[in-house]
Amino acid sequence: MDEAAEREFTAFVTERGHALLRVAYALTGNRQAAEDLLQTALAKTALRWNKIEHGAELYVRKILYHDHISRWQKLRRLREVSVESVPERSARGDLSRQVADRLAVHSALLRLPPRQRAVLVLRYLEDLSEKQVAEVLGCSPGTVASQASRALARLRELIASQGLLAPDDADLEVIT
Repeated sequence: MDEAAEREFTAFVTERGHALLRVAYALTGNRQAAEDLLQTALAKTALRWNKIEHGAELYVRKILYHDHISRWQKLRRLREVSVESVPERSARGDLSRQVADRLAVHSALLRLPPRQRAVLVLRYLEDLSEKQVAEVLGCSPGTVASQASRALARLRELIASQGLLAPDDADLEVIT
């Protein structure tokens, strides 16, 4: 990488690194794993930086989603994935309730298969259209729609079976 390209890449990482780390964290649910995932994606991007004229962020995001799914499939064969328990709910007010609800949804989200989790993160956290999600994940918009539908139904099941949210919170608005 020449000096000018290195400056461009450094500026890109400085400007977009936090947003990309947020996506990686939403996928992994673990700060250290998110940092590792992002570092790997950025290293792969740096190797091809001169060939990526526009759309560097989309390129990094594709790597994040695909590498996360690949890692999860490998880890799944090796060990169980444990889910942290949700803290006791407090009656101190709306803020503590919102935090508990977010933790509940996050806990349920971590129990979804990685492809469904990726679809939900892209659709609702990143606010991408079905077509954009399909481009990132390399599938059809119909697949995105069906994966999102199944993922939301599964989230509702997980939340209802564990009594994690109050019945009036069934719309899952705490995802965003």
